[in-house]
Amino acid sequence: MPYRYLGDIAIADIAFEAQANTREALFVEAGNALTNVMVEDLQSIHPVEHRNFHIKARDLERLLFEFLQVLIFYKDAEQLLLTVPKVSITEKDDNLFLNAEAAGERINPETHELNADVKAVTLHRFHVRHDPEGWKTTVVLDV
Repeated sequence: MPYRYLGDIAIADIAFEAQANTREALFVEAGNALTNVMVEDLQSIHPVEHRNFHIKARDLERLLFEFLQVLIFYKDAEQLLLTVPKVSITEKDDNLFLNAEAAGERINPETHELNADVKAVTLHRFHVRHDPEGWKTTVVLDV
């Protein structure tokens, strides 16, 4: 599995570490980890509704932070559980630009086994790093 949950990071929160070979794949895996905190089985989320969104940030950490916050926003504002199978990241004028294609469906307790309600991404221990094994991030979620 390209992400794992970290039980020894925060007591009242949920932490995970995600890893991938590319920055884009790291964002997809981090999004999956976030959504998987909210619903037990990602396969239970059918691509009924689609959302495209764009984010601009000065660095990769802020870009990932905002990306995850957008997924939480859609859950809160529209009751949508989304997965993001495709992300593109480009650079221009010292800024990073993310384009994401998300798909999912409205929360339905009859078809989705719900877990924790994620309120926000925290900055506690939040980081993104690149090493010879690929891209990695650690994220703590407020639940």
